[in-house]
Amino acid sequence: MKKLRWGVLGCGKIARRLAQTFAFSKTSELVAAGSRTLEGARAFAAEFRLPHAHGSYAELLANPAVDAVYIATPHSEHAAWALRSAEAGKHILCEKPLTLCAADTEKVVAAARAHKVILLEAFMYRSHPLTALWMQLLREGAIGELQGIQSCFSFRSDWQPEGRLLNPALGGGGILDVGCYPVSLARLAAGIAAGKPFAEPVRVAGFAHFGETGVDEYASALLQFEGDIVAEVACGVRLSRDNTARFFGTKGQMKVPDPFFCRSDVFVWKAGATEPQVYKNPAPKADLYVFQVDAMARHIYTGQAMYPAMSWESSLSQARTLDRWRDAVKLQQTL
Repeated sequence: MKKLRWGVLGCGKIARRLAQTFAFSKTSELVAAGSRTLEGARAFAAEFRLPHAHGSYAELLANPAVDAVYIATPHSEHAAWALRSAEAGKHILCEKPLTLCAADTEKVVAAARAHKVILLEAFMYRSHPLTALWMQLLREGAIGELQGIQSCFSFRSDWQPEGRLLNPALGGGGILDVGCYPVSLARLAAGIAAGKPFAEPVRVAGFAHFGETGVDEYASALLQFEGDIVAEVACGVRLSRDNTARFFGTKGQMKVPDPFFCRSDVFVWKAGATEPQVYKNPAPKADLYVFQVDAMARHIYTGQAMYPAMSWESSLSQARTLDRWRDAVKLQQTL
């Protein structure tokens, strides 16, 4: 299988993190960097020894040596550059959230379909073997029938009102930046209980604290799924919390201490047990991001399924759920 040739749109922190991944990939190689300035692109290209540096995103999309792009711009620019990437015939891995609202997600998905390109929303944990492990345990009934889910992704950032996390013009705030993770996980788990790839909540109730810039600095939500499965999800960019996933069933409970960075084992307590059964992480030291890069490349060249990575249908459901959470907390943020 030939290697998939990648370019990055945006040369910030998350782009650098993904760039390090290509050293571990057998399916892909990073060949180009695109930045708002040629100086920035050249610095990134020099750091990672890339043959192509472009002083604009449009120039990178016009490069025939690039097969796929990783969109690492601020959230507010995801939709526009995903649309342009699709029009340029480039396969797309876009940082979460894919867009800021369901209406824009529909446009991006339609563009990917029309131009026959692969589009993947970059929830890196979805392609990791640890996720496959706890999914299989749920399927096998390790805790009986699933009844409840708890999931959180929250951290305390420095006070930088003009920065990406707290700036409403850049799509800042907890729900969009990291709330999308626990929502994604809850929808995945509830889908397993229903025998489907994912589930969408039938009811959403939300609560939030708003900071001086107007974004949600931390928030919580209750998601009710069919079968009366209730998920408690929480997020924050100005509040440090325990980022653990817990699953509760009719015959026990399961804990995944680090579900999004996939560094932990999985712990299962049968009903009445005081000590858990420990299921070892299949890949605790592997590069986290390489799994989604390789899954995407194999899908493009061999048709191998990317499941449980985010499908187009799952990304649309994800966007609708985030819209409902933001509506529930009455978030007055310009999109």
